[in-house]
Amino acid sequence: MKLFRKRDFITIGFILLFAAFAIGLFYYILKPLETLPIYQPAEVNEKLVDSSIIHVSKYHKIADFKLTNQNGEKVTQEFYNDKIYVADFFFTTCQDICPVMTKNMYQLQQELKNDNNILFLSHTVIPEIDTVEQLKKYAIENKIDESRWNLVTGDKKQIYDLARKSYLAVEDVEFGEFDMIHTENFMLIDKQKQIRGFYDGTNSEEIQRLLKDIEILKQSYNN
Repeated sequence: MKLFRKRDFITIGFILLFAAFAIGLFYYILKPLETLPIYQPAEVNEKLVDSSIIHVSKYHKIADFKLTNQNGEKVTQEFYNDKIYVADFFFTTCQDICPVMTKNMYQLQQELKNDNNILFLSHTVIPEIDTVEQLKKYAIENKIDESRWNLVTGDKKQIYDLARKSYLAVEDVEFGEFDMIHTENFMLIDKQKQIRGFYDGTNSEEIQRLLKDIEILKQSYNN
């Protein structure tokens, strides 16, 4: 006498399948949503923060700006409204860390080429040399997608203030005609103009961490 019929095995299979689905759904519901920190000046290495805002512990955002990109077009915060973007500081004649940073930013561009909600912003730190024409040449040489990635030049003090007072990205310098900030940092900025992460733009592992964090940030807007 058979203890189990074929129909019994099918029934047991359905029960096990349903149980596995239920357990997976239960785990998904209870699993905490990954989130990224929102960086404030008071939480960042004080060497990277202008003394005028070192005490700020909430509501910090990237300041409005008006700069000029590689096509001679005015670029303001409006271009990045309701977008996630990655920002950095560089100069076109740099032979040290900048070529690696540009290569890694290009990698981000390619990895995210199907997502028009992720943009890029690179500020020159020697605007007196990096003219519109120079930035355009650099953009062509490095295959920059100009619809999503702005290389910007403009008033040097405005750029340096953005670096120190908005992006919290570089150590202090005594501002003068020949002074120059230089940093390997990439900054991840959310749709509310808040800093959500700092990354070493010369480190491939950090680039992978940045890509992961971008996905976490995107998911936070889908829930």
